[in-house]
Amino acid sequence: MNVSLASPLDSSVLVLNKMFMAVHVINVRRAFILLIKDLAEVVSTEDGQYATYDFTSWREVSEYRAKFFRKAEDDWVRTVSCEIQVPRVIRLTEYDRLPKQSIKFNRKNIFARDNNQCQYCGKKFPMSELSLDHILPRSQGGKNSWENIVCACVSCNVRKGGRTPKQANMILIRKPEKPKRSPSLSLKLNNTKYQSWRTFLDNAYWNVELE
Repeated sequence: MNVSLASPLDSSVLVLNKMFMAVHVINVRRAFILLIKDLAEVVSTEDGQYATYDFTSWREVSEYRAKFFRKAEDDWVRTVSCEIQVPRVIRLTEYDRLPKQSIKFNRKNIFARDNNQCQYCGKKFPMSELSLDHILPRSQGGKNSWENIVCACVSCNVRKGGRTPKQANMILIRKPEKPKRSPSLSLKLNNTKYQSWRTFLDNAYWNVELE
């Protein structure tokens, strides 16, 4: 089992507009800046209902939870005088714009779609040890598209070279397709700490790119 050594400040926070629609994903540092400047409020799930807190009241709630109500999936930021619980969802109090209805075609989302798994050998690797492979090589007219690019380890990519999988006697473990929802959000929702996002990321909005 992999042990995460990431800082709580590197966690992700879901951002809602004033109408409680998901519009963005940011890191904890940015979220606290918005809270301190009174540009946002924390949205917290409590007994099946939602409560909102400004920065001051969230700090008070955090002090209570730190003493009596800690959960394994919670993250905490320690200050000189106290510990503050990392919020999972915040709401922008004056922002009413809607999210863009698209999924970005980029390296990060391709890796997320393929779950950091080489599509030839089936092994998982850290992003630093992965590359992108054109199934139909560009030298043979292959395009940059969801259906023609997959995640591949360096070894398999080198082995395949400028050939098609058939020419290289290699087999794809699954057929690549354009995702119906944001791949990076799907990965986040597999993590216990981000389960509170699900209410705001139902199927109606999962095709929205929030990165």
